[in-house]
Amino acid sequence: MSDIALLEQALIRQRQRESRRWKFLIGFIVLIAVSLLLDIVTGPSLLPVKEVVFTLFAPEQADNMTRTIVMEMRLPIALMALVVGAALGLGGAQMQTLLDNPLASPFTLGLAAAAGFGAALALIASSYFGVMSMYSIPMGAFLFSMLAAGLLFGLALMRHVSSQTIILAGIALLFLFQSLLSLLQFVSSPELNQQIVFWLFGSLMRTTWDSLTLTTVVTLVCSVLLYRDAWKLTCLRLGEARARSLGVNINRLRIKTLVLVALMTATAISFVGIIGFIGLVAPHIGRMLIGEDQRFLIPLSALCGAAMLSISSVISKSIIPGALFPIGIVTAIIGVPFFIWLILGRGRKHAGV
Repeated sequence: MSDIALLEQALIRQRQRESRRWKFLIGFIVLIAVSLLLDIVTGPSLLPVKEVVFTLFAPEQADNMTRTIVMEMRLPIALMALVVGAALGLGGAQMQTLLDNPLASPFTLGLAAAAGFGAALALIASSYFGVMSMYSIPMGAFLFSMLAAGLLFGLALMRHVSSQTIILAGIALLFLFQSLLSLLQFVSSPELNQQIVFWLFGSLMRTTWDSLTLTTVVTLVCSVLLYRDAWKLTCLRLGEARARSLGVNINRLRIKTLVLVALMTATAISFVGIIGFIGLVAPHIGRMLIGEDQRFLIPLSALCGAAMLSISSVISKSIIPGALFPIGIVTAIIGVPFFIWLILGRGRKHAGV
């Protein structure tokens, strides 16, 4: 077979792969649209489906109570599920790419635990000083999450520090902040302890249009900046030595990616609490479907995370009709079995089964 024929076959296979990847992206967009509608329709108010849909498309013609419930309460919460899910999914994908470890995520690297400690500290400080604002808890969570990220940045800046060292440092931070959080829960009053536990469960119920706007802007900006490095991140998956031979500045890429992921995920976590397994599972789903090409993995990881959290939001409102189940518990219940299946699948693959 001539070289031209081989080249044509390679081009045909590449077009087929890209066509399949676009189909997955479009399929997840459709899934998200359906899930978003279901998330808006379901809720403790038990409004009729037709009335909710009518309010969405003609809010000025709906009655005041229905318009308030749908447009001011359910819609921002449903959109926040998509934005936070996208931030966690994309953040997990880039952590795993950067550190070359399937267990890397904002949750396992201690950012979520640091946010939980910061939120608990803000709750206790607010109770003692008698000052409570809707932004004090998110601010505390954000500051401590960025503090944990800053410690990881410092390690990444050091010479001869491998990705495995950063992962171990992240696990150490996870246990440190969990221990400090347990200490705060031990010394706090029962009322404060209940508020801390509720925040740690993860909840979208405190979403406002302001917090949604801020989270969306930060997520979009960080996503665009990460996508600009799609080629470099794809090269990194080939190994650090090969990436360097292709002209990629590994240290600069590592710091830039860590900063963007930390900023994006810290902003998301600070408003909704600790939501685990989205950043761990969503990237694996993306890789199984489209591979390591970051041009497609970046958007698909975000879409997959958005779909997972949106579906979890629907489930959390459907478990007990008329009540709200903590969404962090739902994501863990869904994520743990799926993650075990992923681990067993990888084990069978490596064993040649």
